[in-house]
Amino acid sequence: MDELLDKIKNIFSPGGILSTKLPGFEARTGQLDMAMAVAQSFTGDESFPPSAGSGSMLAVEAETGIGKTLAYLVPAALSNQKVVVSTGTLNLQEQILNKEIPFIKEHIAPHLSALCVKGRQNYLCLYRWHQLYDSPQLPLFDNDHLDAVADWLGATHTGDRAELDWLPDHSSLWREVSATSSQCLGTICPDSADCFINQLRKKAARTQLLIVNHHLFFSDLALRRFGFAEVLPRYESVIFDEAHHIENIATRYFGTSVSHFQLLDLAQDIEKLLQENSHIKSLEKISSAVKGLAGEAVRFLRIFPEERGRFPLNQAAEKISNWEEECLLLTESLSTLIARLDSQAQSSDIWTGMQRRAQELLANLQIVTGQQRSSYVYWYERRDKSVAVSASPIEIAEDLQKSLFPEARTVIFTSATLTTGGNFSYFFERLGLPATTNTLRLASPFDYAGRTTLFIPANIPEPASPTFLKELQHSILDILLASRGRALVLFTSIKAMQYLFHYLDERLPFPIFMQGSAPKQTLLDRFSNETHSVLLAVASFWEGVDVPGETLSCVIIDKLPFEVPSDPVIMARIAKIKEEGGNPFVDFQIPRAILTLRQGLGRLMRSSSDSGLLAIMDVRLFTKQYGRLFLKSLPDSPIIRTLDDVTRFFHEKADTESVNL
Repeated sequence: MDELLDKIKNIFSPGGILSTKLPGFEARTGQLDMAMAVAQSFTGDESFPPSAGSGSMLAVEAETGIGKTLAYLVPAALSNQKVVVSTGTLNLQEQILNKEIPFIKEHIAPHLSALCVKGRQNYLCLYRWHQLYDSPQLPLFDNDHLDAVADWLGATHTGDRAELDWLPDHSSLWREVSATSSQCLGTICPDSADCFINQLRKKAARTQLLIVNHHLFFSDLALRRFGFAEVLPRYESVIFDEAHHIENIATRYFGTSVSHFQLLDLAQDIEKLLQENSHIKSLEKISSAVKGLAGEAVRFLRIFPEERGRFPLNQAAEKISNWEEECLLLTESLSTLIARLDSQAQSSDIWTGMQRRAQELLANLQIVTGQQRSSYVYWYERRDKSVAVSASPIEIAEDLQKSLFPEARTVIFTSATLTTGGNFSYFFERLGLPATTNTLRLASPFDYAGRTTLFIPANIPEPASPTFLKELQHSILDILLASRGRALVLFTSIKAMQYLFHYLDERLPFPIFMQGSAPKQTLLDRFSNETHSVLLAVASFWEGVDVPGETLSCVIIDKLPFEVPSDPVIMARIAKIKEEGGNPFVDFQIPRAILTLRQGLGRLMRSSSDSGLLAIMDVRLFTKQYGRLFLKSLPDSPIIRTLDDVTRFFHEKADTESVNL
């Protein structure tokens, strides 16, 4: 234990390995404190597997500039444990593998083995590739793309689509040659020996540090509960980066879902097999059952209301006069197909795989449309050309307590935003963490007080006012003119973003970009390259946007990001808190809004030399009692209240910048 802690001190202290070997490194007390806390967690209980609840747990809030990635990676590399690092995004996965890991291997842990593991749909499925390549449907796809994939297959060792940087994000070709968990034939696949996923699984078993994302981790964890293995081998410890996403992502994988696309995928895959075996007359009954299933899947889509979004399932059931009959028809079509596949399944492993998929879909459909459990919320999502019905746990704490916490020696949670009002109670409650969990809060080393100012207008209506948007557009225009563009404007709704875009586009003398007009990375590249430009965005742009320097000198947020409580999962959680005598607004909605707001404001300061204006265009921070909870959670930037002060701030900033040139 002491030996590891001494190594950590030597690595992170002034004059240590990082100071002498990593260009631009500045020794920071907060980073050393975090690395020491993580190392201490790894040196806890040596028994493994631990008895229930005996594993070491640590929650670290490390604000921007702490350098948390190295603070957990270095102790993990030196721990001699098999560690999974789970991140919120593929981008962070690849940054860790391509930037931090090579440095650690060269200067700190030469024998470290590390591997980036992605979800199976990121890897080509050889069986589905051969099916497509030998299919009469081949002319439907671009021959150049097909030939390029064929050439790539002769050279690739991973089958990872990230190597195909020319392939469009939403390629229909890739959907045909990759496999979901339900489409995978497993050990009965004729290409099992050469399968990229199987090769990856073997390599992962020999690797000390596995870099995954939350979607893969919780998909794997959910499968383990039912006795199935995905890609991840047995591990000792887990580090969750961007841990504030865990509840939402785990909810998805601990639940059950059936979509009409899944039904059509199964039907299409069986149709391909039927075409390959068209000479066998006994398959006619299967063909009839498949057509019946495809027809019922399309019918099931059409019975749902056309309004897009996520809604409680009982709302649809009440509007559909023959709901139970429609569910029964779909259930019967799956049951018929399963029965007719039986004869072929007894003689062929490929047909066994198809039958298994049909059985899983039937079981899931019966869970979602059958008798409802009080601990689950039942809902559906309607998109343009698809519908999915789902059952999700209202709370995930119990699932984590059963399937994760007792199985890991060490579990570490970290993010720039884990606390609300200065404490971890909301985060602990939502994930079911024990009160004994160790915590560490590390404030950003960046000089918010000296390099930023927070504008909260004094003379603007509250967001509920019918004149709010009209007043908002005038105020934001004035701010953008004072800042000379250089601004990211974050909205809580697409409607508000579009309303402001049309107003600003006619009046701003700078380029203005809006989310949805181009891919996210394309917009960020344009915004970064055009110094005096403005980017309007919602949702995913509230975090993960990293634009240091003068280009981003102003972050404007239209209002406090309270979720509209119409999402069925959110509604169910609010109802449960009410039933238990709690106050859902204080206990649930305010903390969620605080975490989102902190993420949005965090886009401004990405380096110690950054500076600029933060603006929250919501007077409720001062007019409502709960506003104090938000203010308590914000950076210690001095607050201004008038547009004259905003103009003065940017004039002084321009003077300072001209002096420094």
